[in-house]
Amino acid sequence: MVEFNADGSLKLPKQFQEKKDDEENKMKFQNFIKIKKDVTSFKSPKECILRLTLSNKITDKRFIEYIYNEWNQRAETPSKITKAEDEYNIKIGTSFRRCSECTSLINRYREHLNGNLILEQGNCPFEGRKKNFCYEDYFD
Repeated sequence: MVEFNADGSLKLPKQFQEKKDDEENKMKFQNFIKIKKDVTSFKSPKECILRLTLSNKITDKRFIEYIYNEWNQRAETPSKITKAEDEYNIKIGTSFRRCSECTSLINRYREHLNGNLILEQGNCPFEGRKKNFCYEDYFD
């Protein structure tokens, strides 16, 4: 059943509202980072962008560029980091290993923050490796 707010907008279902409130609390009161993955160009040459937003509790932001520079030295995918006011943007260029290297960078940030990372898929179609591979799902 659809419910409406007093201003006429749609009311979020309870589980979505709880998730949204939980993410907001994490970003205000804990050491968290939020990464949103977006594809900016679907045509060749493809280009993606990672938008990194840091929580209010993170005061030392040097680890963002340090981890990026360490990753960039080994990556074959061209990339560029820029800093906006409250967020960092990492442009990922075109390469055959673009998606796996992007995932590798995200996992480095996750490891540094002991798993305190919120990942929004955005319009990125990459699903990653399936954890529960079942032979019957792919072959008869």
